[in-house]
Amino acid sequence: MPTKATTEDDPSNGYEAVASEFVERREQSSIGVATVRTWARSLPSGTSILDLGCGHGVPISMALMNDGFVIYGVDASPSLTAAFRRRFAHAHVACEAVEDSPFFGRTFDGIVAVGLIFLLPAEVQGDLLRKVALALNSGGRFLFTCPAQACTWTDVLTGRQSLSLGAEEYKAILSVVGLTPVAEYVDEGDNHYYGACKP
Repeated sequence: MPTKATTEDDPSNGYEAVASEFVERREQSSIGVATVRTWARSLPSGTSILDLGCGHGVPISMALMNDGFVIYGVDASPSLTAAFRRRFAHAHVACEAVEDSPFFGRTFDGIVAVGLIFLLPAEVQGDLLRKVALALNSGGRFLFTCPAQACTWTDVLTGRQSLSLGAEEYKAILSVVGLTPVAEYVDEGDNHYYGACKP
């Protein structure tokens, strides 16, 4: 029986192997855009936002750029980051696993992670939330997706296991790392979002 691949084997959590299919699917879907735009209205106009797990930049990074924000993207898939660079020549993107990325050596007023956190093991999720807190400026905002219930499921594209720690656990972790949970959203695809602020 084959052993399950780890993040050391593939830091993209299986998405490099399915990059073409992912691009095709995401190009045809605007799910999440309205929710992210609503969240971004709380940020200063023209500020810099870090998009974790940015993929090829469509539709989330693109929507934020269209709204005047400066985007810095991080994704572990070489194919997806190359597609991001081709489409958005003047944007900043790094091909790195989010858990290892230096986040461009700077801090941000906004950080967004759509469709990413639940791809990571539980301990890595906690470490990443702590890292996000350190990368936010005072008053900065963070938005990420994960189901409200604690659960596991199989990712449709990669066949790998996804994991949600559940709303209460995420709120507890956010508080421990110095972020204040401020809002929750559900988009048109029934995806659950958590919004937090750094005091």
